Amino acid sequence: MSKKKEIKRVKNEEKSLIHRLRSYRLTRNLIIGFILVSIVNLIFSSLFYTPKMFRMADESRDLKLKYEVLKNRIRTSQSKLNQIKHRDNYVYRPLFSTDTLSIEGIYDPYEEEKYADINGGSYTPTIRATWEEIDQLARSLYLQSKSLDELQQLSKDKEKFSTAIPAIWPIDRSKMRNKIGAFGYRMHPVYRRWKFHSGVDMPGRIGDPVYATGDGVVELVERSRARHGYGTQILINHGFGYKTRYAHLNKLHVAKGDTITRGQLIGDMGNTGVSTSPHLHYEVIYKRSHVNPINYFDRNMSAEAYKSLMNQIQEANYEAE
Repeated sequence: MSKKKEIKRVKNEEKSLIHRLRSYRLTRNLIIGFILVSIVNLIFSSLFYTPKMFRMADESRDLKLKYEVLKNRIRTSQSKLNQIKHRDNYVYRPLFSTDTLSIEGIYDPYEEEKYADINGGSYTPTIRATWEEIDQLARSLYLQSKSLDELQQLSKDKEKFSTAIPAIWPIDRSKMRNKIGAFGYRMHPVYRRWKFHSGVDMPGRIGDPVYATGDGVVELVERSRARHGYGTQILINHGFGYKTRYAHLNKLHVAKGDTITRGQLIGDMGNTGVSTSPHLHYEVIYKRSHVNPINYFDRNMSAEAYKSLMNQIQEANYEAE
């Protein structure tokens, strides 16, 4: 009886083993089949476009085309804006004898964080370049808008502006004893390094008359015999963003708050402050920035006269710092 049970048990184990083998074979065949199908699909996908791939390729081309159209429109807008800017700088502003408007930091690059959200994709270079062009256009539009607003205001006050702009010589040119000390960076004779000179120096004699170069209001007067700084000086606010400074004076003929007209005697040349010899240090300040006063002396002078004037200017230094 036990022998029969043993035979039956063996048969059952054989059946179980056969069943497991069949399951293994089926699983193996399914895995092999899946691998083969994947390989075939991969090969097919690499050699032939599927409908989905065709659709994705169409969408990609369409997106690239739209970006190209957008960039062309940006460039067209920038070109038109450049034309307006050119007329502003070379037609409108010369009519009002005013400098080009400048806004500090307007063209400083943005921080990288501004474009962080568009990084990481396959279209990042195209998208970022487009955004940068849009940002540049927006800045240019803002600057030009401010410039045109200023011109609109100047047009309303043209008569007043024409007498306010600093447009004459602050001294009698015939009394200059030497060449004009130039505006801008120059080699300092004491410190032996390049140093910015914010105005022009006009040498003469103590007591030579100094005149206001435009209508305005005296904003500052300072009497000082100390051997530092500007010494005795006058600062006139002409409005419209313009101010002029007259430094190293010997004597003042005006007081703070006085209304001044162009050509009015305001002081006498001197040798006060940081000065090595009698001269007038003259500055033109526009929108808080120093500009070259030479460009404001008799704007109707001929090219030959202007060239002759520039030849008279040298890197002379009448100041010790």
